[in-house]
Amino acid sequence: DALPRFYFFLLEFSEQRLLCHRVCSNGTTLATSVPISPSYRFEPGRAQAERRYVLSRFACCRRAGSQLILESPVSHARLVLHDWRGAALVCELARPRLYAQLSENVPGVSPESALLFLELLSNAALLSEVDDDGRILEEADAAIGQWEFHDLLFHSRSRAGRHANPYGGTNHLAGKVEPPPAVKPKMSTDIIDLHKPDISVLRQTDISFTRVLEERRSEREHGEKAIMGSELGDFLYRSARIRKVFTVDGYEFTDRVYPGGGAAYEIELYLAIDKCENIPPGLYHYDPLDHQLCRLSARTPAVERLLKSAAQTAHTSTPQVLIILAARFQRMTWRYKSISYAMILKDVGVLYQTMYLVATAMGLSACALGGGNSDTFAEAAGTDYYLETSVGEFILGARGGLT
Repeated sequence: DALPRFYFFLLEFSEQRLLCHRVCSNGTTLATSVPISPSYRFEPGRAQAERRYVLSRFACCRRAGSQLILESPVSHARLVLHDWRGAALVCELARPRLYAQLSENVPGVSPESALLFLELLSNAALLSEVDDDGRILEEADAAIGQWEFHDLLFHSRSRAGRHANPYGGTNHLAGKVEPPPAVKPKMSTDIIDLHKPDISVLRQTDISFTRVLEERRSEREHGEKAIMGSELGDFLYRSARIRKVFTVDGYEFTDRVYPGGGAAYEIELYLAIDKCENIPPGLYHYDPLDHQLCRLSARTPAVERLLKSAAQTAHTSTPQVLIILAARFQRMTWRYKSISYAMILKDVGVLYQTMYLVATAMGLSACALGGGNSDTFAEAAGTDYYLETSVGEFILGARGGLT
C-alpha cells in the first residue's frame, strides 16, 4: 500500500502548493518554481528540444526581499532566480531560442539544464512557443491578445486565484503607523461657505428616482451662463457631504451620502474652477464635513493644464468646473492588502454615478472623464504623488446641449 499512499500524499501536497521544482546545473541552483495557486500543475515534457521559445510578454521580473522573482498574470506559479545564470537565461529568451542556443550563450549551463529550465518556464506559463513562420503562439491567441500587460497584472493581483498574497482586510499597519484621519484637515484659511439645500423640502419636491435614472446623460457642453455658486454648493451637499463621523476600535469612519469600500472614504474632491458665479477661478478643496471650499491657488499654469486636459479628453471647450477625485491612499492601504487600488477605483465609479444622478435631478450638465494626469494634479494641489493624487475627473456646468 505504500506506493498508492505516496501518490495520495503527493497529490495532497500539490493541492496545498507545497511542491516546488528546481533546476540545477553543475551543482548550482538556477531557478525554482513556486506554486501560488491550487490550479498549478507541473507536467513533464512541456518543452520540446526541436522547438524555439520566447519569454511571454506578460512575464515580469522584480526583487522580493533578497530574491529575484519572475512572475506573470497568466501564471499559477512564480520562478525564483537563484543565480546570475538563471537571470541570463531569461535575458536570452527576449528573442526566440532553441535550448541548445541557451546552453551555448550562457556559460556554465549544460544543454540538459537549459531544456529543463525551459520546461520550468513553460509550466509556469512564462514562455511561448514560436512556430516555423516566426509567429509567437501566445500573441496569436485572440482572447489573451486583447490584454495589455499592466491591465492583466492588476486584474489578476487584485482578485483571488492567481497569487498567494495576503488578501482583503488585514489591518497590517495597526500598531506600526497611525491611520490617516477620516476627515482631511483644512488645506487653507481662505474659506468659502457653500449654500446648503433643504433636504426635507427636496424629499417632497424633487423629481422621481426613475425619472432621474431615465434622463441621465453624459453632457459635455456647458451653457453660456456660468453655473451659480449656490448650485455648486447644493450639488456638493447632495452628492458628497459627511453626515456623521464615528470611531470603531481606534479607526475613524464617516457616513456619507454615497457608499464607500469599508467606509474608508479615501476620496477627496478638488475643484478647478474656470467659470462659476460668485466663486473666483482657481483650485479649491472641498471640506465635506463643514461644507466649505478651501481655496488653494489662483488659476496657475498647473491648474490651466488640468482644465485644458479635461477639455481635450471630453472633446469640448474648457469646462466651467472640473471636479478632481483624489485618493488618500493610506486610508485604504492601512487596512487592506491586494485589493486597495481596485477598491479605490470602485469607489470612484460609485461617486461618479452619485454625481451624475444629482446633476440630472438639478438640471446641470455633467460628464465623467476616462482619465487625467496625476502628476499635474499633484503639482497643482501640492500633494505627494504617493500619498494622495488624482484617480478620477468629472466636469460640471450649467446645461448647454447633449453630446
